[in-house]
Amino acid sequence: MPNSTNFCEGGKTRTSPPKDTRLANQLLHDFAQNQIWCAIVALAADLTAWTQTLALTGHEARRWEPKRLRLRLFSIPARAVRTGRRRLLHLAATAPFTALALQALAALTRLIAPARFGSG
Repeated sequence: MPNSTNFCEGGKTRTSPPKDTRLANQLLHDFAQNQIWCAIVALAADLTAWTQTLALTGHEARRWEPKRLRLRLFSIPARAVRTGRRRLLHLAATAPFTALALQALAALTRLIAPARFGSG
């Protein structure tokens, strides 16, 4: 189970704690606010690790660090569109990693698609 807070005595596991999350210099004034911020950062790191594990199988992007993911996949220009009852995400076709992002989204969609059973 990927977890951004797992550490071994001899070093770190596959996912290290996020470096660009302001955890070194917490700017919030209250302890409870900093605690909430840390929980949000941990949730984001876990979601990223699970996305890499489940959606990016068979590609080197599965081992990319969060900074590389942010620069290559999470920064693809997109437009969210709502038409009728559907919500669509139009990704820029000219971005270098759009095909990889579409493959990852398709893999996640296959995982969450509900099984259709007959009524009865």
